[in-house]
Amino acid sequence: MLFVKKGQEEQFENDFEIASQYISSVQGYSGHSLRKCIEQENKYILLVDWKKMEDHTIGFRESEQYLE
Repeated sequence: MLFVKKGQEEQFENDFEIASQYISSVQGYSGHSLRKCIEQENKYILLVDWKKMEDHTIGFRESEQYLE
């Protein structure tokens, strides 16, 4: 779950498009889905699919892309 400051949802969505490029470049990435909650404007659900746990916990979390 991601909560965005109210009024900054559009900026977040634009910024996330850029961030998606970094996430998708990491080895083991299989896809992702960002969904905006219809009940609460500033709430999002992000699901990122990885081939294996280590692709996320080590490959992504310890990558230069994560720091970006």
